[in-house]
Amino acid sequence: MSDASSRLNIGSHDLPVSPELSRFMAGNWAPSPLPDTARIPAYEVTPARRARLSALFPGERLIVPAGELKVRSNDCDHRFRPHSAYAWLTGLTGEDQVGHVLVLEPAGPHGHEAVLYLRPRSARTGGNEEFYRDRRYGEFWVGRRPDLAEAERLTGLRCAHLDTLGTPDGRNPATDPELAAALSELRLVKDAWEVEQLQLAVDHTAAGFEDVVRALPRALAHPRGERWIEGVFDLRARAEGNGTGYDTIAASGAHACVLHWIRNDGRLDRDELLLLDAGVETDTLYTADVTRTLPLSGRFSPVQKQVYELVLAAQEAGIAALRPGASFRDFHRAGMRVIAEGLAEWGVLKDAQGDLHRRYTLCSSGHMLGLDVHDCAKARAQTYLDGVLEEGQVLTVEPGLYLQPDDETLPPELRGIGVRIEDDLVITATGARLMSGALPRTVAGIEEWMGTLLEG
Repeated sequence: MSDASSRLNIGSHDLPVSPELSRFMAGNWAPSPLPDTARIPAYEVTPARRARLSALFPGERLIVPAGELKVRSNDCDHRFRPHSAYAWLTGLTGEDQVGHVLVLEPAGPHGHEAVLYLRPRSARTGGNEEFYRDRRYGEFWVGRRPDLAEAERLTGLRCAHLDTLGTPDGRNPATDPELAAALSELRLVKDAWEVEQLQLAVDHTAAGFEDVVRALPRALAHPRGERWIEGVFDLRARAEGNGTGYDTIAASGAHACVLHWIRNDGRLDRDELLLLDAGVETDTLYTADVTRTLPLSGRFSPVQKQVYELVLAAQEAGIAALRPGASFRDFHRAGMRVIAEGLAEWGVLKDAQGDLHRRYTLCSSGHMLGLDVHDCAKARAQTYLDGVLEEGQVLTVEPGLYLQPDDETLPPELRGIGVRIEDDLVITATGARLMSGALPRTVAGIEEWMGTLLEG
């Protein structure tokens, strides 16, 4: 302890360990190996992913870190989630991956050897106290880690102690835009295993939406009903997967006009709509991203139905534009034509030309989906936003209308209504398959679905 710390009576809150306790802790522990058969779920698919990356950078050392812990408050860290590129290449997704690094070492002119540098299970002998004293990495504080041999069986990778890595030279996506772009672009088309994981995420998400509808009576009675909704969905996400793939948006009334409303501190009103944008993230870190706008009374009012059906027509137009070879931007353009024409029919716009409709739509109508909710974001524009769709890509279609409560260009009855409808789709050989079709989208379908769940 420094002199300054001593004067201020600042120091560690850990209790001192006597030599006797240290000796006592070092012995009489039964063996506790991981099962020999344990393998990560993505064991069979990660070698091909690493081979594709290797082929793009022959002879170059590639360094892909999992990431480090980030402090939330004082001595409490945020829950750790490894970087998506690391998870995609290794299949490792757990909170025990803190600080680990995948290195692709050049092995001849046309290949690499993948080496995983990790912090293995700490020994309980030889005076090592980490397993019971280290609050960030100790096994008794945060859980069991595999030893090197176990990690190799789990992953199929050669594994080495993190302490032997030093400060490696090489290309790192954190500082190398070309490598970061390549790692994003390699993930644009999902393999069959990834589509299965995404479908699982969508299925759990649909169950979470059903939970929310069943919970509406209690949420309506609570002074912060939006928080009640958030909690109900988050329970499903943690019970079935790793958690939510992003902060849940539970926006009632005019809050739905705030695109990323995550305060979720409002009261629910039976006469208003609830915009729920939520997605379960699987244990393999693939996330769904679904939005439904629901009448809190169970039935849409005439004006709510008017707005909702325009957004639904825009979504249908967008979905119809999805097919291999189409421009990525085509589905957004198709949906916005419908929105602009509808606003003109209502008399909100003079005509459907130009981009004045964007006052009421604000953002684009969809994005790629995968390990990140806005997946492949580091990809170059020519391969993503200005590229064409390919079979196996998974994306969202999510047009919306956000009619601000203080917007004097709108008639009073439209002000304060926000509607978004978002679904997840996979591009097929002939078009697109709706992955989130278990949740109804039409006015009649939603009213019937809500009525059944609330009666049950």
